[in-house]
Amino acid sequence: MIPVTKPYLPAREKLDKYIDGIYEREWLTNNGPLVQELTKRLEEYLGVENLLLVSNGTLALQIAYRALGVSTTNRDEKPEAITTPFSFVATASSLKWEGVEPVFADIDPDTWCLDPKNIEKAITPETKAIVPVHVFGNACEVEAIDEIAKKYNFKVIYDAAHAFGVNYKGESLLRHGDAATLSFHATKLFHTIEGGAIVFKRKEDLETAKKMMSFGITGPDAIEELGINAKMNEFQAAMGLSILEDIEAIITTRREIKKLYSAKLADIFKLQKNSLFITDNGAYVPVVLDNEKELLRLIDKLNGKGVYPRRYFYPSLSRVDLITSSPIQENAEDIASRILCLPIYSYLKERDIDLIVEVLKGND
Repeated sequence: MIPVTKPYLPAREKLDKYIDGIYEREWLTNNGPLVQELTKRLEEYLGVENLLLVSNGTLALQIAYRALGVSTTNRDEKPEAITTPFSFVATASSLKWEGVEPVFADIDPDTWCLDPKNIEKAITPETKAIVPVHVFGNACEVEAIDEIAKKYNFKVIYDAAHAFGVNYKGESLLRHGDAATLSFHATKLFHTIEGGAIVFKRKEDLETAKKMMSFGITGPDAIEELGINAKMNEFQAAMGLSILEDIEAIITTRREIKKLYSAKLADIFKLQKNSLFITDNGAYVPVVLDNEKELLRLIDKLNGKGVYPRRYFYPSLSRVDLITSSPIQENAEDIASRILCLPIYSYLKERDIDLIVEVLKGND
């Protein structure tokens, strides 16, 4: 079977080295030494400051909204945030969970990221933030979004779940916005089994978030914030540290796999148009078919060969009534109905890629 992805598992000797230390110290959570070490090493590797590790990527978004004052405990307020309907459900559902109404604006039909030209049309008196997504690791138009945010005094929280290790114009893409959030779920190219992180622009926001993610407790007898439990534990950090030792090889391998796919399929299917200024991390291999009927036919053929791609992101979130009453966004709806993410993971063999390509070309 060839699934859409497989979690990367480091050598047991690497992981065991960290786990042995956990057993010796008997310190399992509450900002343990491995969490502290992973925080420092990720800041160094990614080229960022003010990084906060949390227990998953959804809580990373929720803590960011709270720390930046987007969500509120005031039931009389009805804040809104402009975001994209072409994303994983957590981008929008995390807003809804925090009492913030997601208002969708359409995507660029080629980059698949939130189109800045559509943002201002979605602004209302209740708008407090913009939540764009670096879709499949592709950079949003960060300068244009920043200009809009400054003009209207909005916060910008980037969902950068796919953008681990991506640089934009020579520096980390995660440095843009008031905050950028990462997912370290097992399916990501860098993972901590479950986990996530927030990169804040300002240290004072980091300090606020630190209080919020540990019940608001600031000392043995002090509670200064309304908080929640979003702490990463030592076993998660051990996995992250083990994988971080291999991360260059992981990204290099995935880039090579993506290049192989692109060379074989670029003349047949529409591919994502990447920013000219980014480094590709090889996170995903999405292709767009001519129509949904053709997509469903090819999924059936691939499944028959033991290959299981995924429809990322389907349905378009503007179709999910639980989340929003925003109107359907045409570009997002169109791409969501025709897009297919092909298998990619570090252990994928070239013969498997050839099999997939032959099915897609109709030569199987």
